[in-house]
Amino acid sequence: MTADLFSPLPLRSGAVLKNRVAKAAMEENMAGDGQLPDEQLLTLYRRWAAGGTGLLITGNVMVHAEALTGPGGVVLDEEAPLAPFVEWAKAGKSGGGAIWMQINHPGRQVASDMPGVVWGPTDIGVSLGKHSSRFGKPTAMTPQQIRETVDRYATTARRAEEAGFDGVEVHAAHGYLLSQFLSPLVNKRTDQWGGSLENRARMLLDIVRAVRAAVSPSFAVAVKLNSADFQRGGFDAADARQVIAMLEPLGVDLVELSGGSYESPAMTGRSADARTRSREAYFLDLAKDLVRTSPLPLMLTGGITKRATAEKVLDSGVAVIGMGTALAVTPDLPDRWDRDREADRQLRQVHWSDKALASAASMAQVRHQMRRLARGSGTRPGTHPAIALISERRLQRKTLRGYRAWLSKRQSAT
Repeated sequence: MTADLFSPLPLRSGAVLKNRVAKAAMEENMAGDGQLPDEQLLTLYRRWAAGGTGLLITGNVMVHAEALTGPGGVVLDEEAPLAPFVEWAKAGKSGGGAIWMQINHPGRQVASDMPGVVWGPTDIGVSLGKHSSRFGKPTAMTPQQIRETVDRYATTARRAEEAGFDGVEVHAAHGYLLSQFLSPLVNKRTDQWGGSLENRARMLLDIVRAVRAAVSPSFAVAVKLNSADFQRGGFDAADARQVIAMLEPLGVDLVELSGGSYESPAMTGRSADARTRSREAYFLDLAKDLVRTSPLPLMLTGGITKRATAEKVLDSGVAVIGMGTALAVTPDLPDRWDRDREADRQLRQVHWSDKALASAASMAQVRHQMRRLARGSGTRPGTHPAIALISERRLQRKTLRGYRAWLSKRQSAT
């Protein structure tokens, strides 16, 4: 199986991935001054690049300065200076692999204490029971705002190529804006962006077309898509199959499959759905069904930590193995696999009954490891999740003050 896991993968754009192992996007929330990548992110990506991964996909880079998933989000729009992104691309490619920029808009998944805008296909807010107030109340996007957002994605993609990135991944999963438009539970519009799946997918398809037109033919374009939302009546595997077929004629190189949202955080293994209860490869059962009909190569992300699991996923027909948490704990894991070794440590599990809080703690644990790597330190996967969560919330309060000041200054200058 070594020849398969470490064999190159040619893509339709002409790009070639050196192996089938990818670092999936994880939200670093480590932007420096001006919401730009700084030395911390460069150090982090150099460490991943040196670990043998064929593809690094960045944490989500925001296309709209007034709509961030968190106060430490990186922004690449028309006004952002390009030099820091040039250095980021160099860091990501320093080990001989490729680096793609994940580009995203949070839509309604914006914390209530954040400045800026909270948009969605409709005004339906995030429902998390007693935690619902953590998120802002969305307003339904106007047709003009939709069109402007399409243009923002294209601008970010164009500038990513100018900076030296090898591709972009359009984030249409995990309950963010494009996932919201795809979801029949959130998208109750009655215009050309609502109703049928073709209409709900319209914004995503328009973005992919605009991105493909804004970049060169050799620049990779990928899409991250939920295999399912894991909510009754939501976006499901049958919908995913149809959307993949819609993407095929548009010049997409790869579709990454994940699942869930803040309301049903299957991407952290916390969904109550039986299909994600496995500790490894949460979405493999769904992916097997999609692989049989997909006209595009698929990447599977979610809970993969062992080489045997990765090989099992490849055996199913999936083209690329995506890992997040495993590489936050063991950044050289691909090189270890190539030497017939495994990770010697695993992230401490979170077994809290409050699903939303457990998901937040799990993500805080991962970011705690990434911050340690960015400082040049080793990881500490045994850190208690409560400590990681409290530490992160303290840091976010400080980061939020910086983002508020930056955004206010930027808005007053325009």
